[in-house]
Amino acid sequence: MNSLRNSFLLLDSRVVESTENAKLTVGTVKKNENNPLFGEDKPWEKRFDNLYSNVIYDEEENLYKCWYNPFIVDLSAKGMTLEERNSPYPIPKDREMGICYAISKDGITWQKPDLGLVDYKGNKENNILWRGPHGAGIFKDKFDPDHARRYKAIYSGLSVSVSADGILWREPIACEGVDVAGDTHNNAFFAPTLGKYVGITRTWEEKVGRQVARIESEDFVHWSKEEVVMEGISKNLQPYAMPVFFHAGVYLGLVAIHQQDSDRVWTELAWSPDTKSWQRISPGTPLIPVSEEEMDYDWGCVYAAACPVFLEDEIWLYYGGSDGLHFGWRNGFHCLATLRPDGFAGYEQQSEETPAMITTIPIDYASQSLQVTADVEKGGWVNVTFLDTEENKISGAEVETTVTDSPLQLNKNIKEDRIQLKFELSKAKLYAFSFGN
Repeated sequence: MNSLRNSFLLLDSRVVESTENAKLTVGTVKKNENNPLFGEDKPWEKRFDNLYSNVIYDEEENLYKCWYNPFIVDLSAKGMTLEERNSPYPIPKDREMGICYAISKDGITWQKPDLGLVDYKGNKENNILWRGPHGAGIFKDKFDPDHARRYKAIYSGLSVSVSADGILWREPIACEGVDVAGDTHNNAFFAPTLGKYVGITRTWEEKVGRQVARIESEDFVHWSKEEVVMEGISKNLQPYAMPVFFHAGVYLGLVAIHQQDSDRVWTELAWSPDTKSWQRISPGTPLIPVSEEEMDYDWGCVYAAACPVFLEDEIWLYYGGSDGLHFGWRNGFHCLATLRPDGFAGYEQQSEETPAMITTIPIDYASQSLQVTADVEKGGWVNVTFLDTEENKISGAEVETTVTDSPLQLNKNIKEDRIQLKFELSKAKLYAFSFGN
């Protein structure tokens, strides 16, 4: 942790040595005004259920791609009255999932292309690319030099598959030695700090209910036995799924929390240094909340997609929303929430009476400029002080407006090769800092 990297998220406790009157809280998302982006508008989209969507922006093709996982054989809530939807939802014995595919040029307006691959009621004019897989996690693997394995999938069972284009998939391979049903949004990714593939799935224990489990692999074929890495803070609040991604030196998890007594689901935030040890941020407080308006498109459930799309000026968090309860009749939708850059979580004052103070660990320094990312209210401020290894003040700067990676004008040149940073803030929220040339 003492060697420099470009950006430091302050949610990473390895960066922070001490705090005073400071609390770490999740960021504030904005739900897109175009929501819902699309719904169950095809005959084979019977029930999006949890959608289990996987979204990427493919820079090679300048195209947004979405793989989602609806029930294509099921009962539909479309057209039902509220009174009809208050009746119990009977799970059909022959229900079947499929993987469907959608594309977009701007990430807002989506098309569902006719792929001509899978027969649905005697017709292949549909966007179904695979029948059967449940809870499929799909990603494009930039680390694998074999282009025939560029796209990878993991789904309940557990089984994996690979593809050259994300459309035509090879015969699945069972993950031998892994003993989980994985009836959730499974997902996998290459962990750059480990040099391995990591899979995130779900298991169950009677006393605590649902648990997040982890597996790993050197080759995406042979996997380790599952290990539990997260449980709910109570049996009433159980982790349902957790898409994971790497950003700014840490692994972030978008945890779907199923509240048992209300049967609603929202998305919270967790982080890990290694994909094994997880810390929840503001447990019980959503990062992507459900709507408070009953029967709204995401009133019942919010399941985050795997994974965010990082744009220059904001982060796009796609998610599956539904207007009804998890076990009830519901219509599902593909939705979007946005977050300010590096705005997953930040420090703010615990008490408004005195400033918050955050002091970093000692960090190697090579005369780079310092940038900070913070939201600052009217009349608020963030003071930054450089300390030497003896904790003597050697320079400082102040921020009085909301900034993103904004270089600070220091009041003195710094010749130290190792420094600490002390941040003091009032009416502000501090997310991250970085060093540049």
